Amino acid sequence: MKTIELRHILRGGTALLSGMAAMTLLAPVASAQSAEQSAEPVSMAEIIVTANRREERGQDVPISITAISPQRLEQQGINKEQDLQASVPSLVVGPNGQGSRDSNSFTLRGQGATFQASPGVVVYLNEIPLPSGITLSQQGGPGNFVDLENMQVLAGPQGTLFGRNTTGGAVLLVPKKPTDSFGGWVKGEYGNYDRKYLEGAINLPVNEKLAVRVVGAYHDRDGYTRDVVWNKDRDNEHWYSGRVGILFRPTETITNYTMVYGSYSKNNGAGLIHRGFNIDSPGGLADLGLCANLPVGVVGGYSCDVYRATTAQADALGPRKTAFSTDTFSKTETWGVSNTTDIELSDEITLRNIVSYQKMKVGYRYDGDATVLQQHDVDPGRLPAPGVVTLPGTNFPVTYLNSTGATELPRDNLRVWTEELQLQGTMLDGNLNWTVGGFYYDQRPDGLQGSRAVLYCPAVTTGLCTASQSQYGTSTVSKALYGQATLDFAALSPALDGLRLTGGYRQTWDHVYGFATQFNYTSPNPGQVRCGKDNLDVPEATAVEDCRFEGSQRTSSPSWLVGLDYKVSSNILLYGKVSRSYKAGGFNNYAVYFGQGTDPDTRTFLPEKVTSYEIGMKSDFRLGSVPLRFNIAGYSTDYKGIQRATGDYNPTTTAGGARTLNADARINGIEIETSVRPFPGVEVGGNFSYTDAKYKKFDYVTPTGALACNGFVPAGGTADASCLDFQYVAPYIWSFHVSAEQPLANDMGTLALYANYSHTSKQNTEAVQLPSQQPGAVLEAFGLLSVSLDWRKVGGSGFDLGLFATNLVNKTYRISNADVYQAGGLLYWATLYGEPRMYGLRVKYTFGGG
Repeated sequence: MKTIELRHILRGGTALLSGMAAMTLLAPVASAQSAEQSAEPVSMAEIIVTANRREERGQDVPISITAISPQRLEQQGINKEQDLQASVPSLVVGPNGQGSRDSNSFTLRGQGATFQASPGVVVYLNEIPLPSGITLSQQGGPGNFVDLENMQVLAGPQGTLFGRNTTGGAVLLVPKKPTDSFGGWVKGEYGNYDRKYLEGAINLPVNEKLAVRVVGAYHDRDGYTRDVVWNKDRDNEHWYSGRVGILFRPTETITNYTMVYGSYSKNNGAGLIHRGFNIDSPGGLADLGLCANLPVGVVGGYSCDVYRATTAQADALGPRKTAFSTDTFSKTETWGVSNTTDIELSDEITLRNIVSYQKMKVGYRYDGDATVLQQHDVDPGRLPAPGVVTLPGTNFPVTYLNSTGATELPRDNLRVWTEELQLQGTMLDGNLNWTVGGFYYDQRPDGLQGSRAVLYCPAVTTGLCTASQSQYGTSTVSKALYGQATLDFAALSPALDGLRLTGGYRQTWDHVYGFATQFNYTSPNPGQVRCGKDNLDVPEATAVEDCRFEGSQRTSSPSWLVGLDYKVSSNILLYGKVSRSYKAGGFNNYAVYFGQGTDPDTRTFLPEKVTSYEIGMKSDFRLGSVPLRFNIAGYSTDYKGIQRATGDYNPTTTAGGARTLNADARINGIEIETSVRPFPGVEVGGNFSYTDAKYKKFDYVTPTGALACNGFVPAGGTADASCLDFQYVAPYIWSFHVSAEQPLANDMGTLALYANYSHTSKQNTEAVQLPSQQPGAVLEAFGLLSVSLDWRKVGGSGFDLGLFATNLVNKTYRISNADVYQAGGLLYWATLYGEPRMYGLRVKYTFGGG
């Protein structure tokens, strides 16, 4: 079925849609009348969360937490990380300038991932931290949002209860576990861009002690960015995943849950859009001698007009077409197995053991400058037949002879062991809850990793430049001991019932170590190459070892938490807390690009440390018979040693790469979530956040010279970047939703309408450069409207029918920018746009216990 056929179906269903909408709009009146006759008061929906490693009502947890039910995930069309944008206060999700859409990094309260560093917001699946890439800020693979019990986003430092130390927060994906009831569900979606989604789960109770749940998903969709050179779509989807959960209860006091998961994804890569080359500024293409400002007829393909013509062609193509010099792709393979054993040693004490083994392999090829030229190609490939293009603005043919496909390696190839032993208990008639434990995390390379890159290839020699080679590997070993306890002062006096004190402490020991080797074919000596680490020539046959350098960093730091909360009434919770956490430093494998591999100070970068102060209120009120939920939190964060990655350039080796800097800042913010249910089946709500992040100190030594907050700084001088807006922070994020449900007469089912509008204000994506030096670094504000209309339990059956649309008004908006335009960078501007309007039909069948 093609897209045009889907449109006919949608037109044919206009009467049904109008009728459903009209009935839904009448729901408040009907619901109000029924409410007057009903003895049951309207109440707020509740989600049971595990933020404290125990099952609790979300409103009773003194933590800033956003919990989303599986039904709401479906209504909002949340299938992957990027879909969460603006659904959670203070959360920004995006590729962060990286060459793959699969890299969706979480930045929460101004804290997130940095290139080559561990994540600031860790994603957990079944209490296990997912593997995280080194070259991409990617955690795990696709399929993790299927068949969830709920999803929870915890804001602020984590560590005294959770496995990995994090400064920004944690995202908990809680899969549905097997139950003792047979049942399951299957769902199919068809939509524009030939969208074909199929998901399902089946629950199989084997006997009273053993139950199994099997989950599967397949997603396939055409891309929305057309590559006119390769005649294929970029930004497509093609992945499948599976998960098996086995719940075993050999005795009444022992519960064992084993989860096995796996996923495979391969698509045509991100549809980067070219916007310009840095030609005439100091340090630009002309200044470096890579082109000349003379007419094409005088110097042929060496003319700078070739670059200008290339940009003009890209502008003519617009935001949904591109022209690559290499056939890009992105490939992710992940699998893992985890086991959780709970043993009730007594009525008050439970022993828990959580162990996992996971693998992740990521490969990708991308065209950084997004043109037929080779200003920046990673693992370049040959053109399709006939294999010849012409240089823009000329009639000079270009044939690509520098394919590196035969030597292509995975960019990330990792395996991860985790082990967590935990003891949970209660004392003093349940007024003292405590948890102590130990955590071990070991992530290492599981094979060779590397890349081939063509950089700064003059237009006239496009297709002929030899790609540099690099191999690398980074290992992270983390060990921790932790404990946390909460005392309800009712244990001391009944008058103090509801007043609780929480204290937690963790000591973490981290060891990060790695190696890197990189060499360029720039040596004038036959049979030799030039090492990136020291700019010395070595025989090509021994370059992998001769150009290798290593680095190691050991750090240890405490994390702690002190909090006080008070239940003013059964539905009003006040809390305040002070918490501190840290995130380990890292190994800078790109130091080899700058001739700095012999300097120990450049091989590693320092840890981050965060101290956060937070106060908040969680409340449920009634205005007459109408329930109102209002949650608010305010925080102030002292942020030291912020890891910031920036592009760089070595003029001696004409090589580009990245390095990581450290800075200090303070972040203040406020977050609000509220909802009201004026009638049964009707909910109106939303969230709002304001994040005010300012650098206190951000100095760095510029190797090439820079225009900074303290003016122009020559090469080797100290530049000040403290006046910059914070990276990957949208100061204002808000969303508004309306949900309405209307039961139909004669048990014919329920109509459900959900509409959500979310807004993200502008955000700066550049780490170091002033906006004037980095075109496109500030992403424009954007708002997205999504709608879902469902008929549940059609005619009293197990079928649900639905229509859905995301980005309903087809907003064109940017979600990422390359940020390498500046002198000393890679001298181009490319950007990435968000998804266009997506719409379609879905059919779901639920049987048994679901």
